[in-house]
Amino acid sequence: MEKKKIKKIYQEKIKIFKHHNFLYFEKNKPIIPDGDFDKLKNEIIELEKSHKYLKDKDSPSNSVGFKPSKNFKKATHKVPMLSLANAFTQEDLVNFEKKILNYLDKDVGFKIEYSAEPKIDGISASLIYKNKEFVTGLSRGDGKEGEDITENLKTIKDIPHKIKSKNFPQEIDIRGEVFIQNSDFKKLANKFANPRNAASGSLRQKDPTETKKIPLKFIAYTFGYEKGLKALSQNDYLIKLKEWGFKTNPLNKTISKVENLMKNYFEIEKKRDQLDFDIDGIVYKVNDFSLQKRLGNVANAPRWAVAHKFSANSGISIIENIEIQVGRTGALTPVAKIKPINIGGVVVSNATLHNEEEITRKDIRIGDTVVVERAGDVIPRVISVDLKKRQKDSKKFEFPINCPSCGSKTIKDFNLTTKKEDAVRRCSNEGYNCEKVAIEKIKHFVSKDAFNIEGFGKKIVENFWNLKLIKLPQDIFNLDYSKIENLDGWGKQSVANLRYSINLKKKITFERFIFALGIRHIGLENAKLISKNLKSLKNFLSLSNKKNFNELLNIDGIGETQINSIKNFFLNNTNIKVLNKLEKILTVEDAKIQKTDGLLSNKTFMLTGKLEGISRAEAKSLIEENSGSIISNVSSKLDYLIIGKKPTKRKIDTAKELKIKIITQKEWFNMLKKTS
Repeated sequence: MEKKKIKKIYQEKIKIFKHHNFLYFEKNKPIIPDGDFDKLKNEIIELEKSHKYLKDKDSPSNSVGFKPSKNFKKATHKVPMLSLANAFTQEDLVNFEKKILNYLDKDVGFKIEYSAEPKIDGISASLIYKNKEFVTGLSRGDGKEGEDITENLKTIKDIPHKIKSKNFPQEIDIRGEVFIQNSDFKKLANKFANPRNAASGSLRQKDPTETKKIPLKFIAYTFGYEKGLKALSQNDYLIKLKEWGFKTNPLNKTISKVENLMKNYFEIEKKRDQLDFDIDGIVYKVNDFSLQKRLGNVANAPRWAVAHKFSANSGISIIENIEIQVGRTGALTPVAKIKPINIGGVVVSNATLHNEEEITRKDIRIGDTVVVERAGDVIPRVISVDLKKRQKDSKKFEFPINCPSCGSKTIKDFNLTTKKEDAVRRCSNEGYNCEKVAIEKIKHFVSKDAFNIEGFGKKIVENFWNLKLIKLPQDIFNLDYSKIENLDGWGKQSVANLRYSINLKKKITFERFIFALGIRHIGLENAKLISKNLKSLKNFLSLSNKKNFNELLNIDGIGETQINSIKNFFLNNTNIKVLNKLEKILTVEDAKIQKTDGLLSNKTFMLTGKLEGISRAEAKSLIEENSGSIISNVSSKLDYLIIGKKPTKRKIDTAKELKIKIITQKEWFNMLKKTS
């Protein structure tokens, strides 16, 4: 009887959630506050966690949030709309600047000028101009592909349709934020939950005449693709935007030194409630475009920019339990299950405790009253314990010595760099032999940067695992669709959509395939390095022969830690079986052949010693941009050893023995037709 009652409550909540989800995402007309909507989602998820038999395809645990509208055709951004790394403290900014100085090989005293631009909480848009005319407008989408919302953007008065200025580029993709002023939103409050929802909903109207009725604003702040732009810095560009007829943020400033960035940050934070538009932080960009170009990007974010979010929201709660989650690499992560509290409009019921050392250091126990912080999109965390409110019968939390999933012994790796044990304790059971590890590995396999199978979310992985439909990655491509069709929440159309999504991903790039395998220490960047050097799946599979591991030794950026992880991966028989099965099912594209007509084509290089005026990372980038290759060991495969100040004598001696050409930094610059 109790089970039936719980199921009934659950289904009623799902029904209410579906209704509000439709109003929120499809109609952009929510009728309840964001906090209440989040609370409803949290209640459903908590019910599912407490009662494993509760499952529904419309659950918020399966929801992907915003989906590109079917009302608009999609278009690819010529230059991706990247996300930004976040900073929350002064220390984060100091580290951000240190990384820039290290990459540019500059001393601490080197002056870096930043463009500090308050971050408007609106909807990103890309405006493409050709021959001074606005021709196409795109939404951000997933950063690589957006929706064509040209006609709706044309209704915004702040967006010029034709540029009269003579110094306007032949072609440019001007980017900025569409938003609604708080004063204007007051008139629309009965239709939308908040200004951001109003902007989003208005841009997704089928009829542009309806969009025109909404007082949308546009502020420009950057550009993507350009042809003929004459600007030396971000500040120059912002000035030109004004000349061309665009509006820019009136609070923009050019600032040097971290302490001055912090001073400006606190000044603007105090003004937030006086502004007529919502801001959630300040974006700092290296002002000089030549430095931006040198710095480039890392993964999906630029090295030269960071978003400094406003103060974290925090709250006080009680730890009701501490659960141990087992991750893809076997890492045991403690999670505090706290009495639900509202922090900044979001209901929080879980908070990370990071690792065993963190629990010991802060002496965190079940029943403790704690301060929980939620900063931006970061996972909520426990900051401190109120010892005065600790119960007398409180006991220290004992971290499990055995894996809570498979019972195997847990271990802490010894870090060769720090000469200490790692803070993280891991399950010693390799590969797919531990249930929780296997489930997390499959979730990783289908994730965004891996196979990116649409409609195959984390909850579906867990559901299919429990139903024994999948146990290993290859099972995804051999699903029993007739069985799925008979499951609750599934039908012919949803099954057909799933089958289509899976079949679509039977062709994948080599680098994404390597990343999808979930090998410890092999992230997307390392997967790219391996794919570029090994070139094909056939060569990767040959690593099962121990002799072929020598191929990895010469990959610059792949060290002993990564090589040992790959060796361990190939020592596991289940992993070998998975690879062999996937090879038969999938088409794994060979790595793209890099540009071969550069000045350093077919030449290999190695660096030793400190270079002048350029960091090692930038030097490597220059070599690769000019079709050269970097290797990390002096061998017969090396063509040039570039020496800087205080080079390693052993490397020079070995190079001389092998008759490898040793050149100075100046000689290398001459090869690039540069001067030192």
